[in-house]
Parts: sequence; C-alpha cells; structure tokens
Amino acid sequence: MDFKTLPTGEFTLQNVTVPACALGQEGDLSRTSITVRDGKIAAIGTAPEGSEAIDMKGAFVMPAFVDAHTHLDKGHILPRASNPDGTFWGAKDTVAEDHANWKAEDVFTRADFSLRCAYAHGTKAIRTHLDCIPPQDEISWPVLSELREKWAGKITLQGSSLSTSIVTDIDGRFLRTADLVAEHGGVLGMVTLPMDGLDAFLRRFFEIAAERGLDTDFHVDETMDPSFETLRDICAAKLATGYSGRVQVGHLCSLSTQVEARALDTLDKVAEAGLDVVSLPMCNMYLQDRNTGRTPRGRGVTLVHEMKARGIPVSFASDNTRDPFYAYGDLDMLEVMREATRIAHLDHSDTDWFNAFTATPAAAMGLDVGQIIPGAPADLVIARARTWTELMARPQSDRIVLRDGVQIDRTLPDYAELDHLFEA
Repeated sequence: MDFKTLPTGEFTLQNVTVPACALGQEGDLSRTSITVRDGKIAAIGTAPEGSEAIDMKGAFVMPAFVDAHTHLDKGHILPRASNPDGTFWGAKDTVAEDHANWKAEDVFTRADFSLRCAYAHGTKAIRTHLDCIPPQDEISWPVLSELREKWAGKITLQGSSLSTSIVTDIDGRFLRTADLVAEHGGVLGMVTLPMDGLDAFLRRFFEIAAERGLDTDFHVDETMDPSFETLRDICAAKLATGYSGRVQVGHLCSLSTQVEARALDTLDKVAEAGLDVVSLPMCNMYLQDRNTGRTPRGRGVTLVHEMKARGIPVSFASDNTRDPFYAYGDLDMLEVMREATRIAHLDHSDTDWFNAFTATPAAAMGLDVGQIIPGAPADLVIARARTWTELMARPQSDRIVLRDGVQIDRTLPDYAELDHLFEA
C-alpha cells in the first residue's frame, strides 16, 4: 500500500504503533490494530470479519492534537510588524502599534489562514487569546464567532480575552469585555503583573467570571525575574472566592529562576488550587533571557516535571505564530511535541507525556477528546515512524490526517495569500 493513500469506508489499520496512554493503557508504546467504520473507531486490537485489512508496517498512529494556548489575532503580522530587537518588550510595543490595522477582515483572514495550517497538521481543537484593549474586543469577538461557524465540525474553537491587570478597570469598561466573552461563548482571561491591590483585583475577577458562568485563563509571570510571583496570588484568590470554574495558567517562567524551595512551595499551592498549566516552550525560549550580544543562559521553561509529580495537569501549546512575540511556527502540534521533548527533557521520563498534547489540554478546555477509544471519532494522525526516536527525528511532513475516518487534503496555504494585507 502507498503510505499516502488510505481507503474509504470500513478498514482496519493493522500493525500500528500507538502511545499506550492514548489507548487509556499503562506502558509506553503499543503495537495493535485499529478498525474504522462509519467515521468512528469501531474496534482496537482485533479486526472484525470482512474489514479491509491494511498492514501499516508499524506506522505511528496518534489522536488529533489539541492546542490550548494560541494567538490567532496576532498571527502572521510579522511582514508588517517585525520585532526590532527580539525582546518581549519589543514585541509588546510592536503589536500595540499594529492594532490600528486589526479591522475585522484583517483579523479574520490571518486567523483563518492559521486554522487552515493547524487543520492540515492534525489539530482538532484550539483556544486562542484575543487582545481586548477597547475597542478591539468589539471587533475580534464577532470575528471569532464567524470563524467558529466556518470551522464547525473541523476545529473546535475557543476564545479567551486578553487584558492586563495593571491597566484594567475591573469594575469599569472590563465588564463590557466580560459580557462580550459570555455572549460569544468564551473564556475570561487576564495577564497578571505585580501591583498594589492584586489580591482584591483577582477576587473581583473571579466573581465577574462566576457571575457569567465563565472559565478563566491567565498569562502568568512570563519573565525571568524571580520576584514575579503572581501565580501565588491567583491560587489564593481562587481558594478564597470558592470559584469553581476551570483555571488555566500559562508561561510561569519565573519559577525556573526562583530558589528551589520557594518554587516548589508555589507548586504545592497550584496543586491545592486545582489549576491547569500550559507551557509554551518555543515562544519562551525565543523571548526569555534575550540580550543583544549576550548568549542566553535561561530556557524560560516552567517546572513541568515537578508539576506533574504533584498531579498538576500540564499541557504544551503553540503560543504565537509569525508575529513579534515568535517569528516562526505554523500551529503544528507535532512540531511543539518534538521541540518540547528536547527542551523540557520529556524523554527518559514518564511514558504518558504524550497526553500533554492531546487529552490533557482537551480536559482543560472542557472537551472529551484526545484518546483512541471505541466509539470515538476516527480523527487520527499517522506518521511514517515506528518508534519515538523515528517520530522525533523528522518533521513527518508526509503524515496522514484522518477526520471522521476520511483522509484530508493536507495542502498548506501559500503565504502569498496574505500579501494584500501588507501592501502600503
């Protein structure tokens, strides 16, 4: 059989390699078979009589990916908004200047381009943060709903608002943002920075979210400065308010520079508060510890092993794509997995880290996807690899993506399609 062509209808992928955790099993890799019927996983391990059997020669099979932290509204602005020095603050200022270009058509076109890439690479669900400096929230949230409708059945799309604590009027204009989030089925988000009154601010933030039945998502301590500890404030405020919605926290770079005992004490509080964590290794390595003429010493990657040891759910995600915060990327979660494995030393570790790119972020988003189990949609990614090292050694550009048991066209969109957005 040509690896690049699979049949339609009912068939059994025999002799495939699957991460055991994706099957809900213990162990590392499992050699098995998967039967697809009527767009769903019909059987695992034994092929029903009459099913067309295909020897996959050990090919790697994975459930579709879940990307729980992206920025579709910023994506691909780099041609007109390049970072002057590659730093976090250079990125922040550049994006702020580019907001003037973020009309509805501009945001929709760039975000849709990104979604086409993610879909071709094998992603099934995405959460995107949306910059909500007024009046941008009035523009971007309706665009998100339009995109969600267009991509229904292909990508489950969630939005999370993005405001910053030190400039947010929590009982003023922010209430309108919260109403927009609720109206468009989103998640209430915030960038937390050290400030006087942060505890009271966060308690009110959780109250606003609870009043609207919203989950929450924070950008937290994205710096190598060990004095940044707003993560502790988030834990305390969640517990004090009794907020019962999901709370995802991303970045947490400062933990990597703190005294070990202090960082681990913070993680105990994260476990107690029941937070979900998402690490963004590619973007954090790109931005953190960057100084002109000086080789970076710090990775900026948070303490994922110590978190997992405490039962804290840990995910990895793409973050930014071809914008001032990260000049590269393509919303390819297999690339994220390959890079995270190297950067965070996920190899020679627990055998279920694969879940951090599928089932774990799905749970953080409130979705029941990310495993290969009977009755689940046959949304699969198949690579010409038989072991972890073969999977990680190459980008797997010839991978097969099945959606509802049907092989999709994986042609990626041409960057030239975006050229009209950058013409003077």
